[in-house]
Amino acid sequence: VSPWDIALCATGTAVAGENALVLAVLFYTPSLRAPMFLLIGSLALADLLAGLGLVANFAVRYLLRPPSEAAELGAAGLLLAAFSASVCSLLAITVDRYLSLYNALTYHSERTLGFTCAMVLLMWLLCLGVGLLPLLGWNCLRDQSACSILRPVTKDNAAVLAVTFLLLFALMMQLYLQICKIAFRHAQQIAVQHQFIATAQATSTRKGLSTLSLILGTFALCWIPFAIYSLVADSSYPVVYTYSLVLPATCNSLINPIIYAFRNPDIQKSLWLACCGCVPSTFSSRPRTSSDV
Repeated sequence: VSPWDIALCATGTAVAGENALVLAVLFYTPSLRAPMFLLIGSLALADLLAGLGLVANFAVRYLLRPPSEAAELGAAGLLLAAFSASVCSLLAITVDRYLSLYNALTYHSERTLGFTCAMVLLMWLLCLGVGLLPLLGWNCLRDQSACSILRPVTKDNAAVLAVTFLLLFALMMQLYLQICKIAFRHAQQIAVQHQFIATAQATSTRKGLSTLSLILGTFALCWIPFAIYSLVADSSYPVVYTYSLVLPATCNSLINPIIYAFRNPDIQKSLWLACCGCVPSTFSSRPRTSSDV
């Protein structure tokens, strides 16, 4: 058994456990029903499925005897769907943050829970379609020379997925730049007004930007090297290179819940109540605003 595969399986188990906790908190806390928490739940569900996909991939490779092509393709499809949903959820969170600042006065009336549910459902249907591609012929089981660094995905299909990922990330960065411009414009207005409410809004905006920077920065550091490598490499490259880039990429799903649990006051409060039955006296009771992530 490869130690790299053991590390991936262990990471998948931790990812699944962490994100299951986030989903449980969101599900059992009635106050966490705002559209932004639905997007956080979508990301947690995607990361949960990614963790289960890593465990399933390990089981198919080492525990299933005799090997099954259908099981291998199914595990690969689960990973494709889960990581596609993770990327799309991050994009949706970025768009939501942009709209919350661009349309701050009408954000809560326009971004209804029903509309957000419909958009999330559409996104997941698209990602599930991506996950079905290996079963529909996007595989190299019949031609091993066509395999990419991630068997059973072919080199051409891996390149398409990598380019799509880079384009989506470029879109997220463009939205992030727009968010920064809006936030700076708000800061200038606040500097002129010198009011307490404006100062509170400035604190909220800075917190939202800081959290978004952590999410996108972590995402870039974890995934960009692997995406670029998948464009230039093939199955003839040393497998250790692939493992050394795949493992950090999967760790992104391990980091996301930590960011939300430690930086979102509503989720923090629910975690304290679930674990200890109380909230610390030092806990901030600042009301949530549209700029929080």
